[in-house]
Amino acid sequence: MSFPVYPSGHSTVQFECVKETNLILIHSNKLNYTKLDESGEDTHHHFTSNFSSLGGASAPIIKSTWLQPKTQYLVIELNGKLSQGQTYQLYAEFTGELADDLAGFYRSEYEEDGVRKIVATSQMHPTHARKTFPCFDEPAMKAVFHMTLIHPPGTVALSNGMETVCMVWLAVTQTKFEPSKKMSSYLLAIVVSDYTHLRAKQEDTLIRIWARRKAIEQGQGDYALNVTGPVLDFFQSYYNISYPLSKSDQIALPDFYFGAMENWGLVTYRETNLLYDPATSSNSNKETTATIIAHELAHMWFGNLVTLRWWNEVWLNEGFASYVAYLGADYAEPTWNVKDLIVLDDVHRVFAVDALTSSHPLTSKEDSIVLPEQITEQFDTISYSKGAAVLRMLSDFLSETIFVQGLSRLFLKIFLQAVTDNDVLLPRPVQDIMNPWVLQMGFPVVTVDTASGKVSQQHFLLDPESNVTVDSPYKYEWPVPVRWMKAGEVQTDIWWLLEKEAVNPGMRSGASWVLANINVTGFYRVNYDLGNWERLFTQLSTDHQVIPVINRAQLVDDAFNLARAQLVSTTLALRTTSYLSLEMDFMPWQSALDNLNYYYLMLDRTEVYQPMQDYLKKQVTPLFMHFKNLTSDWTHVPEGHTDQYNQVNAVRTACRTGLTECQNLTSTWFRQWMENPQHNTIHPNLRSVVYCSAMAAGGEAEWEFGWIQFKEASLASEASKLMSALSCTSDTQLLQRYLSFTLNSTLIRKQDATSVITSVAANRAGQSLAWSFVRDRWEYMFTQYGVGSFSFASMITGVTARFSTSDELQQLEEFVEQNGAAGFGSASLAVDQALERTRANIKWLQQNQQEVLDWFSSQTH
Repeated sequence: MSFPVYPSGHSTVQFECVKETNLILIHSNKLNYTKLDESGEDTHHHFTSNFSSLGGASAPIIKSTWLQPKTQYLVIELNGKLSQGQTYQLYAEFTGELADDLAGFYRSEYEEDGVRKIVATSQMHPTHARKTFPCFDEPAMKAVFHMTLIHPPGTVALSNGMETVCMVWLAVTQTKFEPSKKMSSYLLAIVVSDYTHLRAKQEDTLIRIWARRKAIEQGQGDYALNVTGPVLDFFQSYYNISYPLSKSDQIALPDFYFGAMENWGLVTYRETNLLYDPATSSNSNKETTATIIAHELAHMWFGNLVTLRWWNEVWLNEGFASYVAYLGADYAEPTWNVKDLIVLDDVHRVFAVDALTSSHPLTSKEDSIVLPEQITEQFDTISYSKGAAVLRMLSDFLSETIFVQGLSRLFLKIFLQAVTDNDVLLPRPVQDIMNPWVLQMGFPVVTVDTASGKVSQQHFLLDPESNVTVDSPYKYEWPVPVRWMKAGEVQTDIWWLLEKEAVNPGMRSGASWVLANINVTGFYRVNYDLGNWERLFTQLSTDHQVIPVINRAQLVDDAFNLARAQLVSTTLALRTTSYLSLEMDFMPWQSALDNLNYYYLMLDRTEVYQPMQDYLKKQVTPLFMHFKNLTSDWTHVPEGHTDQYNQVNAVRTACRTGLTECQNLTSTWFRQWMENPQHNTIHPNLRSVVYCSAMAAGGEAEWEFGWIQFKEASLASEASKLMSALSCTSDTQLLQRYLSFTLNSTLIRKQDATSVITSVAANRAGQSLAWSFVRDRWEYMFTQYGVGSFSFASMITGVTARFSTSDELQQLEEFVEQNGAAGFGSASLAVDQALERTRANIKWLQQNQQEVLDWFSSQTH
């Protein structure tokens, strides 16, 4: 199966002139243009094309053409002006390159039964359609696309519309597709492969799951097929609009930069996100598949049918899809309780970023986003996770019913009518409530004084000494909806904090405790007077279940972050973990482990490490024993979805803190697999933990075995678990070797290189190796691996996460200076954040190391 390295094509774009001009600006990047002259000879003028007018009027002639590389415009100068209201056609012949750069129309390779195979696939979003053919590559400039693909015989061609005509000749096959709906260029998709598929019908919609033949034969597409129908059903009734297309194709690709992409009618996925094998995939893989499918299918209406005008409103598109993905997945898998997990996966995650002075509002000014790299930078945690959190808060104070009614009126006319129609009592119009959350960065910490009933707010900053240099028209105040409870009783009405401070007489609580932000539906943190904290601690240690489970997770997360901001003592934060020896639920444990992870990053190279290990081992042992009993000595898996997650936490933490029984267990399981490689009896949920624990305790033999299994794994999620585990070894020579593999794409795929580097950096033994590696190879990686995408940012964040000394700060500053000329592309913001975070870490260590050492030591003696 051979594919041309430089595929050629021709395109005709039809457009109407709305204002007289003698210039046409059309996007083009990395394309070469050719044109047939009158003699039929091929003349390689660099940018030439045919230009004509529809309806008989004459068209001006092309005078000259040139490329504006920065903005990626092909500029066509005409010898006369286009007439207003007249329709024109621009015809071009071009060649591009089918490179392995994961952008535009690109090449992906894989091996099947010893044969190297190629998939020609695409990623047009956000600005790569112009690398495939010349087009008006902006979201508001929607068009109907008529697509025909000529491809090698024996391959299947797919695009947004259904295949209509397929003609096979000896040397080539031609596939024609039904015209697309009117849509943005970034949603276009084309794939040519020798894949096979599964199919099902959902009312009038054809659902197909495409993947490598072996993956389909092994049943890895079955779960995606089964979950897609219910998710489409859910969204049809949620939006109250039928699915707009005749088919819904979803395809799993071996090389793919993003998690998935919502191309209309042909959604592309990383294999790990679409394929699921019950025998080797964990429940976490299953949840990933369900929520990502729900996220992408949510876009089929919101994002594709209704599209943002420009990239400064990305948060609406991505935040909305991230929020309703939980609702869609919950409908498909109602026993999982997946809706609660938004608090850990999105709210807590984005609090960390939005509490920095380098954060930014959800909406940016339109004219501040012009260049391709500025567009790419919009797709960050703020857009996805804060977007989701703020929309969840809106849905909570309006009620889901009204939120959806506002939606079906196509959103930003925003809910006003729905609110009026339903007599919702709000203290201000919806727009006035939402604007401060959308148009200024950050969020408040709300402080409740239960002695006086005074409630106040202030802009929450992780580093109390940092200065906010950006003015806000709202002066960093927010209208805050407060759901609260008192001594176990949930108060029925939302109480609104609309100024800097106000009094709520009901919160003057005497001997009772008060808890605010029930289920963390509001996007803010909460602090209390010390008396109330003490009463909450007493409640946790006597009967913790009186406090809702999400709020037990919140108390831990808020306290640790309030301590970072010097609003409570570090000892108070650590005391929120004292009751954990009684806690068997997932969310509070996960919240505690997430927060203690910072302590490990800061302190695992200091004298605090051992007392911290001893304390956490003491706290986790009851949880480890709980799961040992619950699973009849590890012979089966707990029933509940989040119990399965917490079993993994119990084993990981017990092994990591040195509980001998745990380490023996994981080493035995791994050894049994090494003795019988064809028969892996380790349960998929526990594989990541067992592999990592066994690699950490083992040597070269374990590592080599892991590497062979990684290279032979036929399921992407299994390969991914092994890929992570290989970075857990404590042997620095093996870690060094593993890092060098990231520069050889036959050993580690380009899309995975940065995650290998960050997981080596996450290992105590690998931190300095990974940092040296990135410093020495930055220029090569940045130019060779350059698709301005998420991963450079996550690599910078990952390798600098432990930075907490003045030496490390100096190294980082030198690194920035040395590479300043070439710039950092889409990692620019991450570099600024790394500098800010390192300075904050240095300060934190100076202020807290002794107090933390004293507290951990006092808990274990």
